[in-house]
Amino acid sequence: MDSNHPCAILFDFGQVLSLTPDLEQWERMKRVLGLDEIDFQESYWQYRHAYDRGDLNAVSYWHRIAEDYKITLSDTALQDLIDADVRMWSRLNQPMVQWLRRLQQTGVRTGLLSNIGDAMAHGLRAKFAWMGEFAHAIYSFEHNLAKPEHAIYRKAAEGLGCSPDGILFIDDKAENIEAARAVGMKAIQYDLNNHTAFEGQMEAEGLGDLLRK
Repeated sequence: MDSNHPCAILFDFGQVLSLTPDLEQWERMKRVLGLDEIDFQESYWQYRHAYDRGDLNAVSYWHRIAEDYKITLSDTALQDLIDADVRMWSRLNQPMVQWLRRLQQTGVRTGLLSNIGDAMAHGLRAKFAWMGEFAHAIYSFEHNLAKPEHAIYRKAAEGLGCSPDGILFIDDKAENIEAARAVGMKAIQYDLNNHTAFEGQMEAEGLGDLLRK
């Protein structure tokens, strides 16, 4: 990869392009289910990877959680949960989104690689038109794969028309960064609480010119 001109820049969504979850929506989901914090925290994450990977869809994901506590979900309650879940992840990290938009507008090839379930993906794409402007987007549920499985990174590279070593990947999770590097990508871990550190790392990697697009 030409350090100043990668073939493509590949973004994660959650806690890179978005902020941390909206706690108001988290509380809304707890109220719908009638669960306390400990039970809901455990249940929400217990099946999340299966939802993101497409082993479960939104309907089966929420019913699986409800069944564990012998809760019967009405259609209205189910839709409330799906809506709150989408809204919870919809607060944008403006510095990164604005940079992404500048890259797209100046012709830099951009991609998305997100662990995300069906209703989440549909909801976010409906909410944010710019999510349709990636050169290629990988939504994990569509491929029955999820980070950090190596195959999903290779699919992203293939979709972008780049060799893995020509891609800069940005994600917030260490295990996803390690997997990207294992398939040959250059990867930088993003800390939502320290955007300045990300910019410093970009400069250190010889990629500072991209920040000024």
